[in-house]
Amino acid sequence: MIDEARLQSMLPVRGLGQPFHFFETIGSTNDFAKELAKGDAPHGTLVVADEQTAGRGRGDRRWLTPKGTGLALSLILRPERSMQNRVGVVGCMAALAIQEGVLKEGIKAEIKWPNDVLIGGRKTAGVLVEAAWEGTDLTSLVVGIGVNVRIASVPPEEQLDYPATCVETGLGKSVDRMVLLLGILEGIARWWPRLGSEELIGRINDGLAFRGREIELVGGEEIIRGTLVRVKPDGRLRLMTDSGEINVGIGGMRLHPLDLELG
Repeated sequence: MIDEARLQSMLPVRGLGQPFHFFETIGSTNDFAKELAKGDAPHGTLVVADEQTAGRGRGDRRWLTPKGTGLALSLILRPERSMQNRVGVVGCMAALAIQEGVLKEGIKAEIKWPNDVLIGGRKTAGVLVEAAWEGTDLTSLVVGIGVNVRIASVPPEEQLDYPATCVETGLGKSVDRMVLLLGILEGIARWWPRLGSEELIGRINDGLAFRGREIELVGGEEIIRGTLVRVKPDGRLRLMTDSGEINVGIGGMRLHPLDLELG
């Protein structure tokens, strides 16, 4: 299990991680963090659980974290007014932080737009960003992160909508989950003040999966096919289609490569 006292002693990381709320078991770290955000929970408030039984991904997808196997955390961010037109890239920013944290452990990962992380072409981590508004003012973002660390965190194939793996399978050795968590927080803390910057977008695109390859975006009855070009500063995806270049917002779109290659 995650050692609550040890983790507490390592926080905050560049101002992120306090107040700190830890649960051995919880339904959803995001749901708990959203309730905190409705009150006066400050920027950087962190919720961590060793087991998550009702976690959520985008749309109607579930993200469960069996006890002792992965990372389940949610972070409250309080954006400044000037950041409101850049929040579409927060999911990719958090995915970049995960990618960098995994790289520190010794393995390369890629960012799958808009909010996933792949190892060997297989999904290893996901991000769920939920925003709260008061009229036209963005009051908070809750950034939920789930990482498959140990093999027992990977769901059975029949429950998957995309091939999956875990950090330890890719790395071939055990990983200290708390060290990985701190690395992810450090990345978010470093990139958050540069949200939407050319440097951030450049790093996201450097690590972007399927760049230059044929993909399809599926959302409800809509299917868009084209060559993946890059992520724009506002978080939209630029594609080259038969009709020319287009920019696609996150919405409910799901990305699938047409020539999936697995490691």
